[in-house]
Amino acid sequence: MSTVAVPSPPPTASEDAESLRKALQGWRADKAALIGILCRRTAAQRAAIRRAYAFLYREPLLNCFRYKLSRHHLLSVDFWKALILWTMDPAERDANLVHEAVKKKDENNILVLIEVSCASTPDHLMAVRNIYHKLFSCSIEEDVASSPALQEPLKKMLVSLVSSYRYAGEHVDMDVAKLEAAQLSEAIREKQLQRNDVVRIISTRSKSQLRATFQKYKEDQGTDIAEDINSRCSSQFGRMLKSAVWCLISPEKHFAQVIRYSILGLGTYEDMLTRAIVSRAEIDMKQIKEEYRPRYKSAVTSDVAGDTSFGYRDMLLALLASED
Repeated sequence: MSTVAVPSPPPTASEDAESLRKALQGWRADKAALIGILCRRTAAQRAAIRRAYAFLYREPLLNCFRYKLSRHHLLSVDFWKALILWTMDPAERDANLVHEAVKKKDENNILVLIEVSCASTPDHLMAVRNIYHKLFSCSIEEDVASSPALQEPLKKMLVSLVSSYRYAGEHVDMDVAKLEAAQLSEAIREKQLQRNDVVRIISTRSKSQLRATFQKYKEDQGTDIAEDINSRCSSQFGRMLKSAVWCLISPEKHFAQVIRYSILGLGTYEDMLTRAIVSRAEIDMKQIKEEYRPRYKSAVTSDVAGDTSFGYRDMLLALLASED
């Protein structure tokens, strides 16, 4: 469930655009006003505000944000980057995140590809692929397949994941679940996760079918499939497969872990933290917060507040909302 609190009734898109224009005046900009407007609007409302702003002032709102970003010192970069991502259409945001991710080798960026392809609905993933094609004149599959930053066999699985279009209904075939649970069990036991049948199952089956398969696996083996992958297969492929499993059937577990990792220890992985909160605030942030508290014995809001500062902190906390 969403943690975005929209006022009732909200101002019109034109009124919001005028307020944003006023907030953007001056060298520093009124960050509190920007947060108070945009972080309390839905994706549809933000899209309407962008249209109204472009109509009224003959320039894109995001260009104004990027101009402010270019003028500010380092401490403001995280705020402006987060605000730009939040103001984007969700599919546009994910397309841009994927485009940056395919260029880099680290696992944080590989996770972007898994999150977008597995934690999304089939229709959202299709929208991401369509806008990616328009923005970058190529397909996501093409860029993932040709990326020098990605190696086999992981690349093969990622291409399959980003190009999938899963059945979104609730129908489940229990005979298939039984067969594929056995195939997954054999692959995990023999530490052969890169097998074709594993990639096929993870990248093509509906989320309902996968839940049934993973439940059958647990009944047969007595353990959770993600736990077995984690304990028996320590390779990068195994870690990414576990993330895919979580994103497919329990995204709140994955994103709670991402948030925790991004703020654990000295320093903060701001890009990772921003991505997790901005991308899930309108989808399942309440569930993520509920998952986070018992697992880490603390609250997302207090941990984020203690590890961030200034406008960046205020924006993330506005999206997270207060703890229940």
